Amino acid sequence: MQTRVCRLYGQDDLRIDTEAVTNPVGDEVLIRVGAGGVCGSDMHYYFEGGIGQIRVREPIILGHEAAGTIVALGPDVSGLSVGQKVAINPSHPCGTCRYCQQDLHQHCLNMKFFGSAMPMPHIQGAFRDLVNVGQGQCHQISDQTEIGKAACAEPLAVCLHAVARAGDLSGKRVLITGAGPIGSLCAAAAKRAGASEIVVTDLQDFALDVARQMGATRTINIANAADDLAPYEAEKGQFDVCLECSAAPAALRTAIATLRPQGILVQVGVAGEMPVPFNPLVAKELTITGTFRFHTEFAEAVGMIDRGEIDVAPIITQTFALETAKDAFDVARDRSKSVKVQLSFAD
Repeated sequence: MQTRVCRLYGQDDLRIDTEAVTNPVGDEVLIRVGAGGVCGSDMHYYFEGGIGQIRVREPIILGHEAAGTIVALGPDVSGLSVGQKVAINPSHPCGTCRYCQQDLHQHCLNMKFFGSAMPMPHIQGAFRDLVNVGQGQCHQISDQTEIGKAACAEPLAVCLHAVARAGDLSGKRVLITGAGPIGSLCAAAAKRAGASEIVVTDLQDFALDVARQMGATRTINIANAADDLAPYEAEKGQFDVCLECSAAPAALRTAIATLRPQGILVQVGVAGEMPVPFNPLVAKELTITGTFRFHTEFAEAVGMIDRGEIDVAPIITQTFALETAKDAFDVARDRSKSVKVQLSFAD
């Protein structure tokens, strides 16, 4: 069997190659991929050749947001059958290192995460027609759930983990800075967690419109209405929690200015070095916490999408055929007209 793959050879060097596919062995499951989402990390690899200190050092198949249909089973697989639709968990922790033993699987010392250039050799990703994955990485979805929606389970899992890092959101006032896919999905996750007010900021009206559809109670375009944030700075701040999804220095300053004393800032967006205004942070006794990937939240995300508890359809703004992957990346980069761009694979 042959499969097409979307392989990155280096900065601005993305090619559609063909390679052989082996039959599944052991507990492997061969999946025909139906949809794959273009993530921010994929774009960093393509347009910049890496993310911060992580560089693309050898050809890598991109993609870690994917779902598809089972076409073959390894001899040790049980509980799954050919023809079933599944969301693919890109995370494969070893289960035995010190962090896995502490139930911190997202910090696994031997992590194999699809489409990651962090280790060497790189971990190949899911942007291909056919891919073998471990049975444990397959999460069944119903026939009624669209493959494209199921492929959003990974970014939703990221957001569920981020919201969990903020603690109980019941009745809380939440600020979300950045209305990209993660910001909009964080709005949906915060709404489901019981937040009473969800204000989302961004520079693009297109993205803010999607955020409203995903659960934002108010949106503010800080490019032309930054003054609308001023009332939230009153009395030392109004927000209980901020989910900072943009990794922009200005957004971090806004978060610290508008959080109430002893508020919680969850840094979701990833950037390089960023200046932090420490005086108000200290004076207001704010808590800053990081959030990284997910573990049990992937299964939760799949269930929420499959049951229709969170409708991810509004964030999927464009779909491109695999052979036009470069066009997909260019559109995904244009935040004035896209939120989540997906690739569609062969039937």
